[in-house]
Amino acid sequence: MKKALLIVSVLLVAVISTACINNIAVQELNNKATEYMQKGDYESAMNRLQASLDLDNTMYQTYYNLGVAAIGAEKYDTAINALEDGIKIKPDFYDFYYSLGVAQIGLADDIYEKSEVKETASIDTEKENADIKRDVVEVDKERVIELKKASIESLNKYLEFVPNPENKDAIYEMIKQSEEFISSNGESKKED
Repeated sequence: MKKALLIVSVLLVAVISTACINNIAVQELNNKATEYMQKGDYESAMNRLQASLDLDNTMYQTYYNLGVAAIGAEKYDTAINALEDGIKIKPDFYDFYYSLGVAQIGLADDIYEKSEVKETASIDTEKENADIKRDVVEVDKERVIELKKASIESLNKYLEFVPNPENKDAIYEMIKQSEEFISSNGESKKED
């Protein structure tokens, strides 16, 4: 009995020690990531934050910081994934929704700009290839419209939490531009 109690005690101390070491390591990684973000080195910040999540994936702040760093690095897919994962942990942390809206707009704009390049490139190709490229552009446009709709939803959710933010005008402008894009591109698709 004493031996079993001793083993349980040793295991308990080992678990507690490991948890403390992990917390210290997570905090160090998060602090270093903050330093990198302040210097504009978003890639290094993302690497530290991902390592932090590998040690402890329950800290919503780490997901938020990874999302913000990914936005800074213009890696919008990564930002969206991190922010959505963070929302699963703490859905009432309103900054998630603003950053998610920004990331969704960023990804939508990237996809749209790349699809415009495809469309421009298709003008100089044979008719058969041009038709194929236009189909790809339509698929891209559908994805852009989905992202714009999602950004409107995210930004409105943020405004539910924070009805009068300092950047209220900028948020309403982002929503307006997304709505205009949806309106103008949704109609042109119907005409085709």
